[in-house]
This record gives sequence, C-alpha cells and structure tokens, in this order.
Amino acid sequence: MKKIVLIEDSKVLGTALVGALKVEGIETHWAANGVEGVSLAKAQKPDLILLDLMLPKLSGFDVCKLLKTDNATWRIPIVIMSTLTDPESRDRATAAGADYFIPKPYDLPATLAEIKKILKI
Repeated sequence: MKKIVLIEDSKVLGTALVGALKVEGIETHWAANGVEGVSLAKAQKPDLILLDLMLPKLSGFDVCKLLKTDNATWRIPIVIMSTLTDPESRDRATAAGADYFIPKPYDLPATLAEIKKILKI
C-alpha cells in the first residue's frame, strides 16, 4: 500500500483529500501545520508528500526546504498544492525542492489521477 503525508491546514480540503485517497487504497497521514508536517514526514517516510504553501507555524516553502535537505526525506517527491500560483511563488517552491505543482482550487478527479501517476499506481 502506498503512503502519503498530507500537510494542509484547511480542514475542508484535508478531509476531502484524505477520504478520496482512502477510497483509492492510499494510506494517508495528515498534519495541519508545517512543524507537525516535518515531524510526520520524518516518522512515516511516505512515498509522496502533498504540501500546502500557506501553513501555520512553518511555511510550506520552509517545510519543503527542510525535507529536501534531510538525509532521511530528500528523495520523497513533494507535490505543492497551493493558491499561490504566481511565477515568483512557483520559482520559490522549485528552489525549495518541490517536484510538482498543482494549483488550488483543484479538480479532485484530475488531482487523484496525477497523484496515482506520480506514485505509479
């Protein structure tokens, strides 16, 4: 079973995504802020991290940078899911080590298809 860590502060979006991923047979662990997200990613060692950029306690940019510079997590692909879609934000996310970018609001079926493609399932 594939495993994802979702780092998302929106209860509505997080609940919807966790439910949809569960239906797809993907184990999902959810953190609601950046500090929890870093700890959860290090503990779970998931196959993929879904990361919002605007988070409490630690921004998604910082989370991404921390995970991509840690020997235990640097190989895990990170998908940024954010409303910050301007070129500067995308460049900052890429510079922090993000592998993919899905703009919000996202289309759930298309997003699930993209996640499954990345996970090769």
